[in-house]
Amino acid sequence: MKMSRVSVAAAASAAAVAIIAIAVVAAAPAPAAVGGGAVQPDQRVLRLGYFPVVGHAIPIVGIEQGIFSKYLPDVRIEPRVFDSGPQVVEAMFAGSIDVAYVGPGPAINAFLNSDESDAIRILSGAASGGTSFVMHPDAASPEFDFAHKRIAAPQIGNTQDVSLRHYMEQRGLQASDRGGSVVVYNIPNPDIVTLFVKGEIDGAWVSEPWATILAEEHGGVRLFYEEEMWPGGKFATVLLIAGESYVQENRDIVDGWLGAHEEAAKVINADRDAAGVMFNDFLLDHFGQQLDPGVVREAVYNTEVTADPLSGTVYEFAERADRLGYMGRGSYDLSGLFFSLDGGDYGEGTGHGDGDGDERGTG
Repeated sequence: MKMSRVSVAAAASAAAVAIIAIAVVAAAPAPAAVGGGAVQPDQRVLRLGYFPVVGHAIPIVGIEQGIFSKYLPDVRIEPRVFDSGPQVVEAMFAGSIDVAYVGPGPAINAFLNSDESDAIRILSGAASGGTSFVMHPDAASPEFDFAHKRIAAPQIGNTQDVSLRHYMEQRGLQASDRGGSVVVYNIPNPDIVTLFVKGEIDGAWVSEPWATILAEEHGGVRLFYEEEMWPGGKFATVLLIAGESYVQENRDIVDGWLGAHEEAAKVINADRDAAGVMFNDFLLDHFGQQLDPGVVREAVYNTEVTADPLSGTVYEFAERADRLGYMGRGSYDLSGLFFSLDGGDYGEGTGHGDGDGDERGTG
């Protein structure tokens, strides 16, 4: 159940702080390694990739509260902040990070494009939901029609872009770049806010905290929460991934990480208000800026933290991406996408696709 709309002043200064905070976060260097002190010669290291967004509350709270260090006292944790899934996948392919939190699009892309002998696979879920379609106040209507509108979503092929284009396809609409009437802008989240403020877009399909920033600081109106369109009101938006060789060679570390991962999820769900404060403190401590506490609180309540990978929704996401041409020209096989530490897979993958698209993966 969603919390009631939080009253937040739409002052320009508050909006500027919110935008600056995220912009600084996206460009900031990686935080210092957890644990302090020099790395000991015999000390093992886990290099982590994640985003400074609400959906990545598990790694943020887990690190800030020392939960991961408690489970892995002899492991040096080196967190590294990214601002997009493709960056994380590239870093994983380059061998510069070991485990990471990403959306289903990058997770699928990483699996399909990784070496069979060292496939990047999904270890756990981390978040569900936390995505909304927000209408500009000048275009807001319960009967909002996407036709001939200007709609924004983050980069092409990412999780929100796939959801947007699938929604349009289900209603017989196409983006203008495919001969349709809907103008789709695929641009970074801070630029979406800028165009929204200028009135140059009619709506945006975005995740938290961006959706709440648009709604609470700039007068936007949510047309719907995306989870309302999924069976059971749940769908994977953040997943934990790792390379198979790293898992096999460091089973004790991975076991400890998963234990801490689940405890962090319990801590967050036990007190979401406190989790919001932790998230804002994280922004202040590492990047010198915070978001409005009301924005953070609502964003946290709009996102479900869960270790359930919701595998069925991940496979459905792949089907949608394939129908949009994002999975390449040939068939694809997701067998083995989910890794289970008991030696089996969480679910059966699917081989599918006769797509006509030119792009490989889901970005």
